[in-house]
Amino acid sequence: MRRHHRSAALTTAVLVGALLAAGCSSGSGGKKSETGGDAAAAGKATTPRMTVAMVTHAAPGDTFWDLIRKGAQAAAAKDNIKLVYSSDPVAGNQANLVQNAIDQKVDGIALTAAKPDAMKAVVAKAKAAGIPVVGFNSGLDNWRELGMLEYFGQDENIAGQAFGARLNQQGAKHAVCVIQEQGQVALEARCAGLKKGFKGTTENLYVNGTDMPSVKSTLTAKLQKDSSIDQVVTLGAPIAMTAIQSVKDAGSKAKVATFDLNKDLVAAIQGGDIEFAVDQQPYLQGYLAVDGLWLYKTNGNFSGGSAAPVLTGPAFVTKDNVDSVAEFAKKGTR
Repeated sequence: MRRHHRSAALTTAVLVGALLAAGCSSGSGGKKSETGGDAAAAGKATTPRMTVAMVTHAAPGDTFWDLIRKGAQAAAAKDNIKLVYSSDPVAGNQANLVQNAIDQKVDGIALTAAKPDAMKAVVAKAKAAGIPVVGFNSGLDNWRELGMLEYFGQDENIAGQAFGARLNQQGAKHAVCVIQEQGQVALEARCAGLKKGFKGTTENLYVNGTDMPSVKSTLTAKLQKDSSIDQVVTLGAPIAMTAIQSVKDAGSKAKVATFDLNKDLVAAIQGGDIEFAVDQQPYLQGYLAVDGLWLYKTNGNFSGGSAAPVLTGPAFVTKDNVDSVAEFAKKGTR
């Protein structure tokens, strides 16, 4: 019902962002990292230099966040912005990083609200200090009450319902939804949407996403215990790749489909090990979050009128269209 926000303008942003990303590099997370990038020498803004802090709940080593950062770097390079990136998967620590950004008197803050209650006080402090805050990736149901200027991301519940509808078409009967971080609002919403859209049986399985051997053993044991499970639904590309091995180890006939992409996942779809993936376009989220702050500071613009989010997904990637996506995945932008 809000899909009209995925307009041609967003498509243009992806294409432009992909070009600007050439030459950008990104680490896999970490507590603090700083980059402005020089990938977009051509067409660089002549507006006054700005500093934008991007603070996420990324766990170290999760390649999903590399795509977020590359999109943010591309926008920063174009907009004459010094981008300061930091992350911590612990909500309280993430809030402290936001406070650090406030103390440094940055010009804008882009953050994820995977645990909204932990962000409430620091967002209020940023607003009191006159620093605009935009949300992205996590916190779609809470960004307005937190007082953020705008939000860029996927409606995870709607994406989950669409995922379930696709499983219905494929004839699945019993799905296990693997949640790698209990209480993370976006992940919980995906599985809740799946349960709503899927006509078969859905059950959640909680695993520790920072410990892949544990993920593998927990899922393998579940599949061995219940042979009626014919569908594994994962909520991240690294978990999906592990699930492939769990299915094999358990001697299960279950199929694997997932949310989110990375280069290995794209290859797995091409090879038939993964049925499909839902792409929320993280590169686009990072790009729009930074660019949105630049537009607001330089021209007073804000997307959605502070009333509606800008949706970046869901976009299904299947064996039928994966080759076109693979071209961008090789560049590290999908």
